Amino acid sequence: MEETKTIHFELLGSFSCREARGGERKNTTAGRKALSFLQYLIVNHARNVATEELIGQFWADQSSDPANALKNMVYKSRNLLKNMLPEEEELIVTLPGCYVWNPEVPVELDSELFEQACLDARKHSGREYLEYLMKALALYKGDFLSGNDSDWAVSLRRYYQTLYLDICKMTLPLLHEQERWAEMISICEQAAAVDFGTDTFIVYQMQALIAMGQPERASRIYQSFRELLWQEFEIEPSEQVEQMHMLAESMCQSNMSNQDILKLVAEKELDGRAFFCTFSVFQSMVALERRHMARSGLKSTIATVSLGNKVTPTTDARRLERVLLEGLRTGDPVARLDAGSYILMLTGAGEENALMVMERIDRTFHKIYSHSKACISFRVLPLEPAAHPAEETENLQKINVNN
Repeated sequence: MEETKTIHFELLGSFSCREARGGERKNTTAGRKALSFLQYLIVNHARNVATEELIGQFWADQSSDPANALKNMVYKSRNLLKNMLPEEEELIVTLPGCYVWNPEVPVELDSELFEQACLDARKHSGREYLEYLMKALALYKGDFLSGNDSDWAVSLRRYYQTLYLDICKMTLPLLHEQERWAEMISICEQAAAVDFGTDTFIVYQMQALIAMGQPERASRIYQSFRELLWQEFEIEPSEQVEQMHMLAESMCQSNMSNQDILKLVAEKELDGRAFFCTFSVFQSMVALERRHMARSGLKSTIATVSLGNKVTPTTDARRLERVLLEGLRTGDPVARLDAGSYILMLTGAGEENALMVMERIDRTFHKIYSHSKACISFRVLPLEPAAHPAEETENLQKINVNN
C-alpha cells in the first residue's frame, strides 16, 4: 500500500510548501489577491468554505458578477498549486455551495504546529517546561504570511505574534535562572523585531549583556531603544530600563583609568541649554538640592508648565520643550511629566524670580510660535530644605499627584 504524503505549508515568515518533512521547499509567485485567496483556502483547509464567505471576503466592494470572479480565482489557485506540487491531483474540490481541501491529501501547517506547541508547553513544569517553551520558540520563523496585508491575514498575524511574545516572556526568566545569556540575547533580539516597544525584552537583553561583561553594548542598545520609543510613541523608557542603563553606565566607568574618569567629570562640555532628564533623575537632583539648601540657606524653586487643551499635542509639546531648554539657564533640570507638561527646578531662585522666569518663557513661546493656539499655564512652589531623609521626595510626590 502506497504511503500518503503529507503536504507541509510554511506560513510563518515567507510562504512556501514541501511534500513531507525535510522535502524540497517550493515557492510560488502570483498577484496579491490570487495569492491571498489561495492562502485563505489553505488556512481553512479543515472545513468547507462557502462561496458566500469567499465573495464577502474578496469581492465585497464589487457589484459586477462576483460569482464568475470567484470561479476564475479558484481556477488560478488550482494552477498555482499544480505549479508548486506537480505530482498531486486536484487539491481544491468543488462541492455544492462551497469549496474544500481534498480530504484524501493530509495537510500540515507550521502555524498550527506552533500554536499546538505553545499550548503543550503550558501543560509541563520543571525542566520539561523550559524544553517545551524552547521547542515552541524554534517553530516561529517569522510573522504569519508577512507579505499578505489583507484584513483576515493581519488579524491572524497579531494572534500568532501575541502567542510568540507570551512564550518569550515565559522563557526569559527561566533562561536567566540558568545564566544562559547568549540564548536570552537571541530571543530578545527576535522579540524586539516583533514588538520593539516592550520594556521586558530590552531589560533582559541588557541584563544578559551586562552579565557577559559587555556594558558598552548594553548602553548602546538603551540609547537606540530610547530614541525609537520617543520617535514612535513620545514616551520615555520605564524606571526598570533606566535602572539597567545606570548599571551599565556605572560598569563602563569602572573600567576607566583615573585619567579617563577625571576627563569624564571635569572636562565634559555642556551644550548651553537646560538639562533634560527622566523624572527619576530629576527626583534625585531635587533631593540633592534640598540637602544643599539645608547647609547653604539659599532658595530654590520647583515649577510645572502645562499646555492647554487646544493644542497640536506633538508639535506644541516639542515647541515648549525647545523653549524651556533654550530659555532656562545651563544645567537647570527639566523632566517631562506627561505628553503636554514639564517640571523644572530653578536653583538659587526664590518664588518671585521664578514667576518672572515662567512669564518670560510664556512670552517667548508665543513670540516664536505666534500661530499656536497653546495656552500655557504654570505653577511655582518654593523648595523646602531637607529636614530628614524621609522627607526628601515628599514635595515631588505631591506635585506629581496633583498634576
